[in-house]
Amino acid sequence: METCQLQLQGMSCASCASTIEQALSNAKGVRKSNVNFALSQATVTYDPNLTNPSLIQDVVKDIGYKAFSQQENEDQGDEEKAAREAEQKELTYKVIVGCVISILLIIGMLPMMTGLEMAWIPDFLQSRWGQFILATPVIFWVGTDFFTGAWKAFKHHSANMDTLVSLGTGVAYLYSLFATLFPDFLESQGISAEVYYEVASVVITLVLLGKLLENRAKGQTSEAIRKLMGLQAKTARVIRGQQELDIPIDQVMVKDTIVVRPGEKIPVDGEVVEGESSIDESMVTGEPIPVKKKAGDEVIGATINKTGSFKFKATKVGKDTILAQIVKLVQDAQGSKAPIQQLADQVTGWFVPAVMAVAILTFIIWFNVMGNVTLAMITTVGVLIIACPCALGLATPTSIMVGTGKGAENGVLIKGADSLELAHKLNTIVCDKTGTITQGKPSVTNYITVKELANNYEIELLKIAAALEKQSEHPLAEAVVNYAQSQGVKMPLPEVRNFEAVAGMGVQGKVSGKFVQIGTQRWMDALNINTQSLDPTRQQWEQEAKTTALIAIDGQIEGLMGIADAIKPSSVEAVKALQRMGLEVVMLTGDNQKTAEAIADEVGIKRVFAQVRPDQKASTIQQIQQERLNRKQKNKIVAMVGDGINDAPALAQADVGIAIGTGTDVAMAASDLTLISGDLNGIVTAIQLSHATMRNIKENLFFAYIYNTLGIPIAAGILYPFFGWLLNPMIAGAAMAFSSVSVVTNALRLRNFSPTVNR
Repeated sequence: METCQLQLQGMSCASCASTIEQALSNAKGVRKSNVNFALSQATVTYDPNLTNPSLIQDVVKDIGYKAFSQQENEDQGDEEKAAREAEQKELTYKVIVGCVISILLIIGMLPMMTGLEMAWIPDFLQSRWGQFILATPVIFWVGTDFFTGAWKAFKHHSANMDTLVSLGTGVAYLYSLFATLFPDFLESQGISAEVYYEVASVVITLVLLGKLLENRAKGQTSEAIRKLMGLQAKTARVIRGQQELDIPIDQVMVKDTIVVRPGEKIPVDGEVVEGESSIDESMVTGEPIPVKKKAGDEVIGATINKTGSFKFKATKVGKDTILAQIVKLVQDAQGSKAPIQQLADQVTGWFVPAVMAVAILTFIIWFNVMGNVTLAMITTVGVLIIACPCALGLATPTSIMVGTGKGAENGVLIKGADSLELAHKLNTIVCDKTGTITQGKPSVTNYITVKELANNYEIELLKIAAALEKQSEHPLAEAVVNYAQSQGVKMPLPEVRNFEAVAGMGVQGKVSGKFVQIGTQRWMDALNINTQSLDPTRQQWEQEAKTTALIAIDGQIEGLMGIADAIKPSSVEAVKALQRMGLEVVMLTGDNQKTAEAIADEVGIKRVFAQVRPDQKASTIQQIQQERLNRKQKNKIVAMVGDGINDAPALAQADVGIAIGTGTDVAMAASDLTLISGDLNGIVTAIQLSHATMRNIKENLFFAYIYNTLGIPIAAGILYPFFGWLLNPMIAGAAMAFSSVSVVTNALRLRNFSPTVNR
């Protein structure tokens, strides 16, 4: 199976989206289709042996709509943007013309509406023929898209919003035209020859105004994508031969050497080969503190170089860069459907035909009961106009678009709308230890000396230890050197002679004329070096699951280091925040029980699964899923958080898989959410964002349903027998337009979302 994305044109409402989705789903070779009305986009999964994107586009064209591939859309980005702007401009002109004419028509109808003489109003505006002349351009130019859209739908045996609007306004216009041409005939039948040109004109103008406002608001829902794409640098300074050339970003090739100066954006992903600097990666990772980079470190495209100049080798360009992948993930998520949308989709499938049936029934009842064709027509037009299903189609996707965009801004990549919806139902978070709760690499956590701090002895001893360890390739040695640098040990380090690594014991050599040995307690015992002064501290650290390294100089014990896979600074805070939200936090690790319990105790986790092999992790998640919160409630809904290849099966098994962005590509591919920076507070952000998005969707669905639930019966005249109230079709048109605008505007409130860890 393969997947393609199509950009759609010609959709006017959610019913159009439902029609296209059904046609695509029934097409030969198509396994699954998903049409997003808010994005005007279709995602189609198909069998390449039976069909292809070109044939799929033909299916869309056959039912009266336009479709072109997403790839074409990217290639023609500027042209498409210009076309959209031209369409918006034309829509604005039409709304202005419609508003002016509608105001004139309403002024002309004021004497009839109020029963008062108004000599200041020209006779032309009050005459039937004058109103006909004014209203006709509104019907056949301002509202032309409604009638052409309805005709296309009719030809393909379907109905949509255009059908409702064109039927409603068309009936009002044609009846008015008949009354203009044959007033005597109507009056001879006892029917007042009143005209309703202003109704047709005002309704079309209001619906078009709603569409204009809706399109503008919908454009803001994709603001996150535009922000992300705007982060990318436009040019890169590349070394070609002996020259430094400024070239467009799309001409950069893998293995190019690129120069970055202070204040410049890093153009593509790569690896530093020369120089050092601090990089602001906040726009990608969400972390505000600049990260130090040196030779061998990776840099991310679109991040900002803060201090020094450096050179790096390009490793990923174009669509392979991290930023491009983030944009793709956000686009995919925005185009996906949340399960809650299924109800709205089912409703819109039969909504327009049902409304047309209600409108016909309304006309028949009022005409038969009251014998008043005017009353029957007004109620029928009101029902057709107020029942637009646009708001239903916009309720869910607009919130999803804004929500997934806010997630990306806060360092949380959401793969699909279903996982965003499910995240707020989680009650158990299972975390891997190494690389998730901890840093994933050893670091010095404790350091003491046997002597006092006189003459800065701690730093001097640390400098000697770092010089010796720098000669070793062992991961613990790297931890010592990194710690020394972080404590302010100045470079260069002293020269080392006669270096020797003793397997399983430690390292030794001469530093500044002193014989230095760093290693295990067992080795010190074998060397007959007395370590009694440090034994209590060493034993305590080892109880905390730390590796200890003793430092001896010329046969005398001088210092002790505790080395461990340090806990991430945010882990304790994140665990507490999750527990305050009522979630159970569990640790799952392949490490030994003692180490696991020590780490769990430090971060506040009560339940630990230790010594779990990679092939057992998925079954452990399944075991937790089958547990019940209590006798009345369903099974636990579990999220798994991990970063390694060995976590991938567990991530896939969990209800929501959360990958650490600093981990492996396999883990991220198997997950539903990715925390770009590796900060566990991202889990809190994701859950809070899920709560906010679902609340927003439910508000939108309420707005969408309340208009139709209350509006259609009122428009049909249900209150007329009791209070003499009828819904003016012009008010119905305003309500219909306002429903869509209110839904999109409410969705845009999500842009104000801000995560609160201490909530």
